[in-house]
Amino acid sequence: MLVQGFHDLLSWLYLAILLFTVFTFGDAAFRREDAFRAADKQTKPFWLIILGLAVVVNLIPARLFFLVIIGLIAAIVYMVDVRPALRHVTGPRKGRRGSSSDGPYGPYNGGR
Repeated sequence: MLVQGFHDLLSWLYLAILLFTVFTFGDAAFRREDAFRAADKQTKPFWLIILGLAVVVNLIPARLFFLVIIGLIAAIVYMVDVRPALRHVTGPRKGRRGSSSDGPYGPYNGGR
């Protein structure tokens, strides 16, 4: 019974890792190529290959845990280092509200 519960927990963990790596792969796929160079990060094809391999490793039925962890680390590096740099270079995406004078709690009116 305890082993089955642990297996269920690992199954949910693998699913969460798979969804996370798919998200990072999709995010990298929709970013512009020149943004990677402007942010002084590795190229877009480099990240697509690394994150694509992370997704493929998660889809292999005989999961090799150390490869899953390596893919997870690559996805985390993309999320905490590359993605913020790309967002800084490209600016906010369309559809977001706000202006350049907005502060963390709303518009800044210069003390008016």
